[in-house]
Amino acid sequence: MDVVEQRLTERELALPPQAALPSGVTIPFHWIRVWGDRVHVSGHGALTGSGQPAGPFGRVPDAVSIEAAQQSAVQAVLSILSSLRRTLGGLDRLAWLSLTCFVSAEPGFAQATLIPNPASELIVELFGPERGAHARAAPGVTALPFDLPVVIAAELVITDADTG
Repeated sequence: MDVVEQRLTERELALPPQAALPSGVTIPFHWIRVWGDRVHVSGHGALTGSGQPAGPFGRVPDAVSIEAAQQSAVQAVLSILSSLRRTLGGLDRLAWLSLTCFVSAEPGFAQATLIPNPASELIVELFGPERGAHARAAPGVTALPFDLPVVIAAELVITDADTG
């Protein structure tokens, strides 16, 4: 078992299955795009155990609390890790470069940068301070697909050595 997956197990965190697209929805892109040693991650949201978009749904903070949006961001990172594992076969040779957390926010909500904090902390816990460190942006937007409160995109790099 990979070190990162072992850390997930220790924290009792499960990776969700691949996203199940609604009937009639097709995507003309890849969830994970590897080019050389770079890994570009399309926007991921929180998923249920059956691969469906997971609630809560709506804008922060009126329909979705800051705390619930933070949990959604953590779940979105777990969705990303699941896609990375399916595409690359493991997680230990990855280092995070950047994370963009789009937050569906009510007009005037100026605390979008708080939403991805637990997700960033989880990445550092799982990958360590060197490989988990990342640049980050958290823009508030007026709407996200499927009325999700959070969608996260990222860029990583494939390294030569295993995570320690």
